[in-house]
Amino acid sequence: MTSWAGRTAAEIAAAVREKRVTPREVVAEHLARIELLDARVGAFRHLRATAALAEADEVAARTDLAELPLAGVPVAVKDNLAVRGESTRNGSAATPDSPADEDHATVARLRAAGAVVVGLTNVPELCVFGTTEGVHGTARNPWDTTRTAGGSSGGSAAAVAAGMVPLALGNDGMGSLRIPAANCGLIGVKPGHGVIPAGIGHGDWFGMSENGPLATTVEDARLMFSVLAATDVVRAEEPVTRTVAVSVRSPLVGITVSRRYAAAAREAGELLAGAGHRVRRADPPYPVWLGATSLVHWTAGTAVDAEDLDLRRLSRRTRVHATVGRRFVESVRGGARREQLRERMKPFFAEHEVLLTPALARRGPAAADWHKRGWLRNVWANSNYSPLTPPWNLTGWPAMAVPFGALPSGAPCSVQLVGLPGSEGTLLELAGQLEELRPWRRTAPLGAAREGS
Repeated sequence: MTSWAGRTAAEIAAAVREKRVTPREVVAEHLARIELLDARVGAFRHLRATAALAEADEVAARTDLAELPLAGVPVAVKDNLAVRGESTRNGSAATPDSPADEDHATVARLRAAGAVVVGLTNVPELCVFGTTEGVHGTARNPWDTTRTAGGSSGGSAAAVAAGMVPLALGNDGMGSLRIPAANCGLIGVKPGHGVIPAGIGHGDWFGMSENGPLATTVEDARLMFSVLAATDVVRAEEPVTRTVAVSVRSPLVGITVSRRYAAAAREAGELLAGAGHRVRRADPPYPVWLGATSLVHWTAGTAVDAEDLDLRRLSRRTRVHATVGRRFVESVRGGARREQLRERMKPFFAEHEVLLTPALARRGPAAADWHKRGWLRNVWANSNYSPLTPPWNLTGWPAMAVPFGALPSGAPCSVQLVGLPGSEGTLLELAGQLEELRPWRRTAPLGAAREGS
């Protein structure tokens, strides 16, 4: 019997369209895998088993089944985006447990394309930190369950990496999609500003936060991205030579990149050079004030999201984060520093079409009760392992994590690609070439689901 858990979204959708399998069969297999594995991984805050099977039957009955790009594909949704009929808890005890009246725009687009939402995934409280744990559970890296899946889209990334779903919806305000993608060996795409509907929290962290796909293959990432952006991002028929800058320098003063992550970026650059691209070593002109600016925007975004909540019901680290940020909200709203950073970076990207960096500075921290630890300890742990993602939220430019090689533990390593607004297709194109030149294992070896190629 063919197993559908562990297959790619593209394979599943094609089989459903051709009626070689029903959406109910596909969803049922993935629900069984979740039941088998999630106690070890902690990906889901809420599973919609009964509702998902009923919605799978609705997909099967659609008259446009043969045209649906995600026909019958199970997806997971990050628990800060509304799913009709379900509560949105945002990782907190301070949020209301009341069902949403409507789907978030991105969820609605996935459903219109034939996807079936199987559950809502765990996040750190208010999606603030780069580790995922709290009152609703701890999301672990399926490749090494002693380590965090990352954050704040940690549950979504863990679900995909464990083969519980082929696709998941996440979002990224300071790296919240790319960090867990890098930890868990996935493609994670943070689009440029305005490409995919945002509507995250109260103001999208001043426009810095974007929704995007988590997937195990570039083909699946391109497919989901096209649905979310409501535009076809097709693969180029002929390779296009790109100018690529490789940088292993940390944007934040005082933080260094570990040897393995730096080596991954250099090796990826060498592969792209061998494929005909113009690749050279060049560091972006990161300003010395970038670290302080990142912290100011990070805390201010949390302060806005916490405005309507009972602060006494927040964990201490979140409460302190919001309190620190409150004094910066008005200055951040103007966007002067973000515009200054964009202007500073434009000459570099006029010379180089794409920037290639390590995705992280080092492996993710231990899966632990970080929500019970002090604020400074959390801020340091987050900044120390993920200094390379925040600049591109501040600029609002597209960036993505791409699996590349492995750490000594056997867990995935990862690189980051960055481009100017509108370059998502270019980044996917280069990611696809890296995938062909250095294929990665798609799902963690937690169970017996078929991995595919």
